Amino acid sequence: MGVYSTTLQIRTSGRGMHEFTSDVVAGLRTSGLREGTVTTFCRHTSCSLVIMENADPSARADLERFMERLAPEGDPQYTHTLEGPDDMPSHIRMALTRTSEVIPFVDGRLCLGTWQGLFLWEHRARPHNRSIVLSYIGQS
Repeated sequence: MGVYSTTLQIRTSGRGMHEFTSDVVAGLRTSGLREGTVTTFCRHTSCSLVIMENADPSARADLERFMERLAPEGDPQYTHTLEGPDDMPSHIRMALTRTSEVIPFVDGRLCLGTWQGLFLWEHRARPHNRSIVLSYIGQS
């Protein structure tokens, strides 16, 4: 069994989804592994990771609007608001989604479906620097 780990730095432009599938593919090539899994892990509590449609951006826009209705800004029940009105909703959105994804790979290729991509979902309004750990485990 081989192991390869690396960390990505992603600068977001604020709220929205930022695809990084190609970075995961590049890490797989560097690893030299042919079969196994890659775990992606987001080291933050106000953004998340999702596997989502990467062909039609309207699917991502619809998901954004749904989440805005589910965890709206400005709810008077929130007490965790030190960093602004998007503070607590960002944590709720992260908790309802995921901070990690595990993707198998076979023959040196990710086993994602035709229209699937891996996205960092920034829940904060302001730009942020985000750190994603990639850990590949498998055999050559």
